[in-house]
Order: sequence, then C-alpha cells, then structure tokens
Amino acid sequence: MTANLDITKLLPMLKHNGFKLYPALIHMLTTVVNRHVEFRMGYDMDGRVGYWESMSPSYTIFHEDDKSFSSIWTDYHKDFSQFHQHVLADLEECGGIKKFTPKPNEPANTFPISCIPWVSFTGFNLNIYNEATYLSPIFTIGKYFRQADSILLPLAIQMHHAVCDGYHASMLVQQMQEIADDCSTWLPIK
Repeated sequence: MTANLDITKLLPMLKHNGFKLYPALIHMLTTVVNRHVEFRMGYDMDGRVGYWESMSPSYTIFHEDDKSFSSIWTDYHKDFSQFHQHVLADLEECGGIKKFTPKPNEPANTFPISCIPWVSFTGFNLNIYNEATYLSPIFTIGKYFRQADSILLPLAIQMHHAVCDGYHASMLVQQMQEIADDCSTWLPIK
C-alpha cells in the first residue's frame, strides 16, 4: 500500500526548530509500530510465532560519493529529542563506513525503513524471498511534493498478510497523519 502523508504543518516546524525530517519520520513510524502487536510479530529461533515488546528502526543511509547505501539501526526512545540526537550520533559514527551494515550488533527486534528522496512515487513494492517468514512491516519513504496548498510525502507500506491486513495498514496511515498533525505536542519548540 502507498499513501501520501500531509506534512504541511510538520515540515516547517521541524526546520524552524532545527530538526531533520528523516529522523522525525523514522521516530513517527517506530512510535506507531510499537503501539500495535500486529506490527511487532516475528518468529523465534525455534520457528515459533510471537511478538516483540518493542521494536527499533533499521534505516538506510546514502553515500553520495559512490551512490551506495548502508543500513544502520538506532535504539528507539519515546522522547523525540533524545531519539533525534541518537540518530544524528549514529549517522556521524557510521555514515562514512562503506559496508551494508556498518553499525555492529543489530538486535533481532528491528524493522526496515528506507528513503528514496529523489522521486515522488505512487506505488512501490519489494519482492523479498524468505519463505514467508519475515513478518515485520517494511517502509519506504519518497520525495515530498507540493499539491495546491499542501506538502505531501509518499509512504509505501509492505506488510505480511498473515499478521496484518488492509485495516492495519489504514490504521497505520491514519495514526501517522495524526502524529504529523499533532507535531506541536511532541516536537520541542524553540
């Protein structure tokens, strides 16, 4: 599923207060994922289905010089300012390391987020072969764009139908929009 989030209110508030959009979106997604057991499902080492008490994001970073990507993770913190600082520290520490996973010891309770900031897509799909054992949601963020008086951002959501359906995907989009609209309640204002 792909939907557009309205970030008309969020984007200028982030910029005005010195915060970056990508860490904010990562925090928002992780907040919603952690609200719902359906988004935290997985298999243990013995093949039993269960769920994590909490999830942390694993997200892509782009290396401009050689046009490659790496994937790093950051422990989730409910407090946005603290999380934003940790993301920036991880980017500083790992951003120049040209490995697929430059930050060691990624925990099993992560889910992937990637960003394609060069295109505003209307659909995006990953074909992952893993014998249907990967149950965590996968998110891809696109380039934001203006439409009339709004700033919209495409968000692609891929979920395993064994644990989530259209209702859950719709709920996630609705809650992401609510968090974006209510950014003054969680974003530290200067």
